[in-house]
Amino acid sequence: MFDHFSILAPVYEKFIQPKPPEYLWELARLPTSGALLDAGGGTGRVAQFMSAKASQVVVADLSFDMLRQAKQKDRLLAACSHSERLPFADGYFERIIMIDALHHVCDQEETARELWRVLAPGGYLVIEEPDLRTFAVKLIAVAEKLALMRSHFLSPPQIAQLFNGINAQTHIKRDGYIAWVVVQKP
Repeated sequence: MFDHFSILAPVYEKFIQPKPPEYLWELARLPTSGALLDAGGGTGRVAQFMSAKASQVVVADLSFDMLRQAKQKDRLLAACSHSERLPFADGYFERIIMIDALHHVCDQEETARELWRVLAPGGYLVIEEPDLRTFAVKLIAVAEKLALMRSHFLSPPQIAQLFNGINAQTHIKRDGYIAWVVVQKP
């Protein structure tokens, strides 16, 4: 399979600028004294703003080239792995973020189960995704399909449903074409 992200890694942050992190800090209830996972975090473009907000910040991604960029940033640890099989102990992370990545994973249901597994009791998981219910995101979804990316976008309620039946508390926030699904583990 063609690896789009290895090609994009050196220039990714020039084209995909990180947003100001304060709203994400609020949603993830940061700072925390525990560890934070940026699942599918690529170059660490978002995780770099979390390093002072958690005791440890780990970027997990499948692309070696994206992780090479992340490792150049201060205080970020890198782990190469599928989001469906994370190499961490149960309940290891107090906070988990997944920014603009869920639509790229192979198995979204298995990813949700795995994120839940490594989330500590009382922890927060924030999944940020483009809202498929908007016209602009529908165009992006078509463009990614034409580029032969394995993208599969879900609407925010569909993302929240991935955590049904496991005693998760979820809520959805929206701003324009971006949505955040916040999941708390009791």
